[in-house]
Amino acid sequence: MEAGLEKFSEKKIAETISNSSRNMENMKRTPIKLNIETYPETVAEYMKDSVIYDSSCSPQAKVIFINKDEGYFLKEAAKGTLKTEALMTAYMHSLKLSEEVLYYGTSHGKDYMLSRRIQGEDCTYPAYLAEPKKLCDLIALLLRKLHEIDGKACPVQDRIGTYVESVKHGLDKSSYESDLFKGIWEFNSFSDAKRAAEEGIPLLKKEVLIHGDYCLPNIILNNRKFSGYIDLDCGGIGDRHIDVLWGIWTLNYNLGTIEYTNRFIDAYGRDMIEPEKLRMIAAMEMIGG
Repeated sequence: MEAGLEKFSEKKIAETISNSSRNMENMKRTPIKLNIETYPETVAEYMKDSVIYDSSCSPQAKVIFINKDEGYFLKEAAKGTLKTEALMTAYMHSLKLSEEVLYYGTSHGKDYMLSRRIQGEDCTYPAYLAEPKKLCDLIALLLRKLHEIDGKACPVQDRIGTYVESVKHGLDKSSYESDLFKGIWEFNSFSDAKRAAEEGIPLLKKEVLIHGDYCLPNIILNNRKFSGYIDLDCGGIGDRHIDVLWGIWTLNYNLGTIEYTNRFIDAYGRDMIEPEKLRMIAAMEMIGG
């Protein structure tokens, strides 16, 4: 089942870009003071003689920006929760697709991951959103290129197992988001979504290297050229349709229109995509949360 199209509205895109600008303004890094002696020694060395900002956007992890040299990011979260992200980021860096991980370790019951800042801006930058066709084509082509990489050395060889586990945890309806893909993939009831998800689980393949959260904020461009991926904790060897689904969703969410759904699919390669599997994975995401 292919997504329907709604009439493209230049005004709507302009309003979305304006909202994005305001959101970026609201998300400005907040200067903070920290006792660096409470941090691991390696991390503290980078924090010395620098201005430090809170750059957090999720309750699951505290993110600190260290304004020194070309910039560093420090993630702080519960013990063990950053291990996969550190492994995947280091692996992707070896492929020149992400930032360099300078430190990963556990101290006082917390995980710490220190990495270099990737130069550039993420794809929600207003100048990129202002050229939606180019942006759509670019992220589709980048995704296809990612999926063509030989992932034999990837440290996460089975992303499907943890993905399915997350879906099964949501079968009690506790995480169900019925309007997550409104206008693209919709179900009449939780029972219908549950049925589609359960039918789709056996069809998931460990076939390609995936990002796992392929959204505009996680793709960094430098002067409109690819610079790197961030937030790779859901990455590994998995089903290409997971990334394709989030690529479609992120364009819809950030541009405020589903106008680019078919364009994205065509740019990626329609022959590689099973529409019904996308629908099933949409059901899994609605349920799994």
